[in-house]
Amino acid sequence: MSLTRPMSFSCPYCMAPNDVEVDELNDIGQTQILDCQVCCQPIELSIHTDGDTLSLSAERENS
Repeated sequence: MSLTRPMSFSCPYCMAPNDVEVDELNDIGQTQILDCQVCCQPIELSIHTDGDTLSLSAERENS
């Protein structure tokens, strides 16, 4: 059984869809810096949980 879950978010710069694998055990409550798969701008990605629901927050780095 995989411990990761595929999730998608929109780039806060170019609005392009991006995909990421979220580790359901270790990524919750963490903030990561990822580059957009299209425009290569740095994105600050935060992973949160509300019960059994995972959510992503994608913002411009240093905004």
